[in-house]
Amino acid sequence: MIGSLFHLARPLIHKMDAETAHRLTVAALAAAPALRPAPDDPVLATEAFGLSFSNPVGLAAGFDKHAEAVDGALGLGFGFVEVGGVTPLPQPGNPKPRVFRLVEDAAVINRYGLNSDGMEAVAQRLAARRARGGIVGVNLGANKESADRAADYAVLTRRLAPLTDFVTVNVSSPNTPGLRDLQAEAALDDLIARALDARDEAAAGGRPTPLLLKIAPDLTLPELDGMIAVARKRQIDGLIVSNTTIARPESLRSPSRGEAGGLSGKPLFTGSTRLLAEAFLRVERQFPLIGVGGIDSAETAFAKIRAGADLVQFYSAMVFHGPGLVRTIKAGLAAEARRAGLPKLAALVGRDAAAIAAGKGL
Repeated sequence: MIGSLFHLARPLIHKMDAETAHRLTVAALAAAPALRPAPDDPVLATEAFGLSFSNPVGLAAGFDKHAEAVDGALGLGFGFVEVGGVTPLPQPGNPKPRVFRLVEDAAVINRYGLNSDGMEAVAQRLAARRARGGIVGVNLGANKESADRAADYAVLTRRLAPLTDFVTVNVSSPNTPGLRDLQAEAALDDLIARALDARDEAAAGGRPTPLLLKIAPDLTLPELDGMIAVARKRQIDGLIVSNTTIARPESLRSPSRGEAGGLSGKPLFTGSTRLLAEAFLRVERQFPLIGVGGIDSAETAFAKIRAGADLVQFYSAMVFHGPGLVRTIKAGLAAEARRAGLPKLAALVGRDAAAIAAGKGL
């Protein structure tokens, strides 16, 4: 039903500018009664960083930036939802227009610049719906004008970790000047250490909230080596591969291809999936990975799993395929597990990582 309604409404939605359409979609999802999705196929059940997921398909950060529509998103059938990015203080982000559909390329370019209602507003929304359940994470970012960005992540972690099931340190947004500098090994080590200390303080002796790291798809392999060395040394709980890219493939055809910002959607798939496989080989199962970038079908979601992802996330593909894509992907993943004669899809994680890292198998 939802998928059919989207395809009927899509021409009207795509006549709006991309940010207006996005805001109206979030508002509608927040206002509508939360759906009760059908129970997930048991073959999709997944364990990762101490949490039990009924299915491995999540909504990526960037859709519900301000934690306004968490229950509506969970009602679409996602196994988990990640809100944000959230900054300590409210900030408007970059000037508009700042979001562009690349229809010919099934892609989106955004340069939001971490527009955020701020930590306290998000904390209140998360606290108000906490008892309703569902696995919810929050993506953390630094204020553009902050003099100590590592301190921003510590403040956010201390405040929001008790209200969520996981927190994500996002140092990979391309739209905040200098933010990606925090991916350098020494800077990242200091930042992660401070965020983990804040996380443990917030736990007050209880079980600490899992802390994840989200990286850019534009890393060189030596840069990836440095980041994973820090992640392993500090014993983080998970890695998200990847954020949007600043690269512009020559294959892009849309008139908006030259806009500044992070590119997401179909053109991101191959590069982000190869980086995921490289990360999987280096992590050596010390912690789980979440695969993001270019997922628009069950086949692309399954490729992320074969490359090493325990969980997957998408967002941009809903611009073109609508919310019914969640159900389609889950059905396809369940079929892949049964085709392989396996009781759990998780048994296929990383099966083809070496081949994909070598540029084969996609």
